[in-house]
Amino acid sequence: MKILVTGSAGFIGSSVIKSLLQRGDEVVGIDNMNNYYDPQIKIDRLSQFKDHHNYSNIKGDIADNNLLTNCFEEHQFDTVVNLAAQAGVRYSIENPRAYIDSNIVGFLNILECCRNNQIQNLVYASSSSVYGANESMPFSVEDNVDHPLSLYAASKKSNELMAHTYSELYELPTTGLRFFTVYGPWGRPDMALFKFTKSILEGKEIEVFNYGNHKRDFTYIDDIVSGVIKVIDNPAQRNQDWTGKNPDPSSSRAPWKVYNIGNNSPVELNEFINAIESSLGIKAKKKLLPLQPGDVPDTFADVKALERDFGYRPETSVLVGIDKFVTWYKEYFNYK
Repeated sequence: MKILVTGSAGFIGSSVIKSLLQRGDEVVGIDNMNNYYDPQIKIDRLSQFKDHHNYSNIKGDIADNNLLTNCFEEHQFDTVVNLAAQAGVRYSIENPRAYIDSNIVGFLNILECCRNNQIQNLVYASSSSVYGANESMPFSVEDNVDHPLSLYAASKKSNELMAHTYSELYELPTTGLRFFTVYGPWGRPDMALFKFTKSILEGKEIEVFNYGNHKRDFTYIDDIVSGVIKVIDNPAQRNQDWTGKNPDPSSSRAPWKVYNIGNNSPVELNEFINAIESSLGIKAKKKLLPLQPGDVPDTFADVKALERDFGYRPETSVLVGIDKFVTWYKEYFNYK
């Protein structure tokens, strides 16, 4: 299979590409290599496979319609995996326009290119942040998601709606994946695990929001990748039982689906920090702070739909996942 993966230098994108190459797929990656966080780790992620005979990389932005159009025409992909996005809930409050460029304009370009090039399957990143003000736990794909708390969340909800339109009008199979707090080796430096580990090793204070009382469904990268691969191999199908009189929010009469990908086992932030301390053998210095604007207090993924359709189950506990991250972190940054 020939697959385009956007966000190829990103945490999830690079991890998905490694898995696809290992099983023999031909992959083209696109990434704009922006400086939202230190680009060096993006360069190093790409270095793991950039010379692979089945891989080619394009430095560019999905918001560049001409670049994307030429790429699709040249390569004639079977499947597209759109993992390029401006990430970060808090950053969306500081720099909202960046989210429109990448997450809305860029995604529209992806949809148009898929429509015009007979793409057989579009898989794209949504987010657990779409659940917004929802307090019903665990978060289910059958829940209402009309009350986002950040522009980032609103942009991801918009992606789901835009994808549905193209599935309905052009019979383009699309599947949105609502990722829940992904962590692991090669992770993002702006995420809590990376920042906490760095600060603890350097003897610096860590900022603990909501006084450490909120819960997150921390999901190890290998479990995320296994879910993405299952959806790549199984394009969305029409739900023959779908009815507009009692509409299922997670499926459609069109070939459109959304799924949660999470660990299905939320952990309180204070417990998460305890696990980092245990793995490092160092006690953290904590600065306790209130919940930040745009953040949701808790997340908890109901993954029954993915389990039912594909036999997906997350396998990595937080304790095991943190140990693997800390081992990688010390090696990558040359800690003795």
